[in-house]
Amino acid sequence: MNHLGEIISLGVAVSWTITAWFAAKASKRVGAMVTNVLRLVLATLFLGILLWVTIGHPYPVYADKSTWLWLGLSALVGYVFGDYCLFNCYLYIGPRFGQLLMTLAPPMAAIAGWMMLGETLGWKAILAMGVTLLGIAISILSRDGGGYHFKLDLPLKGVLLGIGAGIGQGVGLVLSKIGMQYYADAIPADAPYLMEGMLSFASTMMRAIVGGIGFFAILLLQKDFGKLRSAVKDRVAMRYATIITAFGPVLGVSLSLMAVRYANAGIASTLMALTPVIIIFPEILIEKKRIRFKEIVGLAVTIAGVALFFLL
Repeated sequence: MNHLGEIISLGVAVSWTITAWFAAKASKRVGAMVTNVLRLVLATLFLGILLWVTIGHPYPVYADKSTWLWLGLSALVGYVFGDYCLFNCYLYIGPRFGQLLMTLAPPMAAIAGWMMLGETLGWKAILAMGVTLLGIAISILSRDGGGYHFKLDLPLKGVLLGIGAGIGQGVGLVLSKIGMQYYADAIPADAPYLMEGMLSFASTMMRAIVGGIGFFAILLLQKDFGKLRSAVKDRVAMRYATIITAFGPVLGVSLSLMAVRYANAGIASTLMALTPVIIIFPEILIEKKRIRFKEIVGLAVTIAGVALFFLL
C-alpha cells in the first residue's frame, strides 16, 4: 500500500495527542518521574499479554544481543532522556508549548537518519517538512507585537526541557529503526506467521523494559520511592496512567516504530509532529475554547504540508 508509513504516522499523532492531554494531568498530580515509571510498567504488562495471545510468548522472542543493544539505546535516549524532559516540560509550559518544541524531533530524526542510516531527503520532502512545521508553529505560537513567536514570559527551564524532549524523540526514533532491522533479521523462517506484524509491539516492549528500569533507578537515586507507592493507591492517577499507557507506549510508540519501517524517518517524524495542531480540538470540545483565526490558518497550512507528502 502506497504511503502506508505516512498513514500510520498520522494515527500516531492522534494517539500522542491523547497521551499529551492526560500526561500533563498525571504529571501535575503525582510528578513526571512517577508517571513515567507507572506507564512503562503497565506498558510492559499490556504488551506481554498481547504478545502471549498473538504469538504464544509473553516476551520479545528471537531478539538477539544487537537488537537489545540498539533498542535499549533508543529507550535510554527516547524514554529516559526524552520523555523525562517532555513530562517535566508540561509542568513548566504546558502541553501546547511542550508539543511545539517537540517539532524539533523531525529535523533531529532527519539528521540522525542521515548520519546513521544514510537516508537522504529531496527538496520536495524538505519543502513538505517546512510547510508542515510552519503550520504547526502558526497554530500554537502566541502573537505579540505584530509577529508570531514565543511569549517572553515562558520559563527558560521549560523551554530547555522541551528542546531536550525534541532531540530525544528524534534521535531515539532512528535508533529504534536500527534496532528493529536487527530484530527482523534475527527472526527465523519458521517463526509464527504473526511475528512479522507483532515486531513493532515486541520492540516497544523491549524499550519499555529498559526505559522502566532506567526511570526506576533514577527514582531510587532521588529517594522518591514513597511517591510511587502513594501514586499506586491513587485511583485517579492510575486511571490517567492507564490511558497514557494505552495511547502512548502500547499503541502510539508501537505504531511509530511501524511507521519508520515503511517511511523515511524524517518524514514519519514530521507527520507525527501534528499533535500540536490536533490538540486544538479537545480544547474546543472539552474546555470549550474558541478557535482563533491564526489557528485556522495554521491548521490549513499544516494540512497543505501533509498533503505534499502524499503528492511526492
